[in-house]
Amino acid sequence: MLRVTLPAQPEAPVAITPRADFLAAEEPLGIRVNGSALSMTMRTPGEDVELAAGFLVSEAIVSSPADIAEVKLCDGASCAHDHRHDDLGNIADVRLAPGVEVSAAARRNFMTTSACGVCGKTSIEDICVLPQAALSGDDTRFSPAVLATLPDRLREAQRVFERTGGLHAAGLFTPAGDLVAIREDVGRHNAVDKIVGWALLSGRLPLRGHVLLVSGRASFELVQKAVLAGIPLLAAVSAPSSLAAGLAEEAGLTLVGFLRGQSMNVYTGGHRLTAG
Repeated sequence: MLRVTLPAQPEAPVAITPRADFLAAEEPLGIRVNGSALSMTMRTPGEDVELAAGFLVSEAIVSSPADIAEVKLCDGASCAHDHRHDDLGNIADVRLAPGVEVSAAARRNFMTTSACGVCGKTSIEDICVLPQAALSGDDTRFSPAVLATLPDRLREAQRVFERTGGLHAAGLFTPAGDLVAIREDVGRHNAVDKIVGWALLSGRLPLRGHVLLVSGRASFELVQKAVLAGIPLLAAVSAPSSLAAGLAEEAGLTLVGFLRGQSMNVYTGGHRLTAG
């Protein structure tokens, strides 16, 4: 690449120098369930089994490790089922346990980009999925002073971002501020799916009494992923959308935005924050 630096003085020449740079990887991953293509997402390779498992949680297809009989990674040539994904990259091939079904509403009708977690759904009704057990039963309290320290802790744990500057991060924390898990990806929703998939496969769902912190904004799909994973508090360093706030209010989720420095905005679920 070429590094271009503008001069401090207008009459001075522009400095152009060749240099190497690190770029965040972005490649397609097809998710196939019981032999049929379900979705295609653009993601940063790594933790692909977790990504596929977390995606199925976010689609309300699975809720426990027992719902998945097997997940294997293969390329187009070695997957002998449905070849619609074969020329687009790697495949996460999922076999569900007997009796676990994929609803028609869960199927996507076009590729999901790294920026879109709900692309391909046909209506708001299709994407608005809430768990049977409301989050209102989780009475965990969180200290604003601890929440204020989490963005720095997340940034310190981001290995790839420091080299590329091109990845989103999702971090799972305890109420005391201890980092439980972190995942990075070019897509915010993928990073969260990897966290949720890790929790599912390790038998940790639902994630009661935890904080999920995302490095960007809090969108509708991230709120839904947090709710379906049983996480009572979702925090973001940027703004939530109006649809995200509405879903959080309905689901009993504590939604925190603009978590920067010593201040934050609490949009829903303020009862979970301590005064001290």
